[in-house]
Amino acid sequence: MTTSPAPSLTRAALWMAAALLSFTTMAVSGREAGRVLGTAEMLFWRSLIGFVIVAVALALTARGFAQVRTARPGLHLVRNMGHFFGQYGWYYAVTLIPLAQVFALEFTAPIWVALVAPLLLGERFSAGGLAGIGLSFLGVLMVIGAFGAGFLSGFGEGQVWALLASFGFAVNMIATKRLTDTETTLCIVFWLTVLQAPMGLAVVGGMPTPPPDVATALWVLALGVAGLGAHFCLAQAFRYGDATVVAPMDFFRLPLIALVGMAVYDEPLAWNVLLGGALIFFGNWLNTRRARA
Repeated sequence: MTTSPAPSLTRAALWMAAALLSFTTMAVSGREAGRVLGTAEMLFWRSLIGFVIVAVALALTARGFAQVRTARPGLHLVRNMGHFFGQYGWYYAVTLIPLAQVFALEFTAPIWVALVAPLLLGERFSAGGLAGIGLSFLGVLMVIGAFGAGFLSGFGEGQVWALLASFGFAVNMIATKRLTDTETTLCIVFWLTVLQAPMGLAVVGGMPTPPPDVATALWVLALGVAGLGAHFCLAQAFRYGDATVVAPMDFFRLPLIALVGMAVYDEPLAWNVLLGGALIFFGNWLNTRRARA
């Protein structure tokens, strides 16, 4: 039987900083690899790299591969269909719109969870929850420039894919919430890599194109390592800190990616995206506090 570590704000912050770095690396490597490879091809290679890493980690643990046995294959499949769809939309969106806008719209995933959870998990709506959803929706309108010249003039294909991605992530969150009742983190991540590789093959319709040069291969490798690293570091941060403490730290990846986008890709530092993202995140934070009250 494992025991939870003692709470530590310092360790939670350090793990969260590593998670922020991983998320940023995912966005940059996805955009760079996406110049050469298709989105489904990137997801296939990411899953293959992740499988190798997880398989090695399992082999080094005392229980080995015995801990990936599951009695809930259907729920794993639903989770990974949602996650694959979310990842596909996310990586496609980073090739179309500014990185900060993708990250801001990704924060809407908890909105979808709050809307769908009453139907799937039996949770109840509340006035506070609806207020948080309304505040987040106002933030979405601000992010896509709905209050500028021409209503929804900034709403295009990239924004659509980013919002669809957030819905896929919401399905993933709901399924994960159920799986954590019976499955270990390694088990969940193992089935993520096993199931999503063939999903990538199915979308590609054949054998994916290998990275044609060393630079692309390195970006794909960074994509695979950072993808697993983000999941692991985020989980570790929540082990050392309460959700109401750790979750606000996650917002810092929005201004961080905005600065990276400005420095690397000459993307403008759009204050409506930062302010809208802050409203979305604050609405989510209100729901987190309500859920834990």
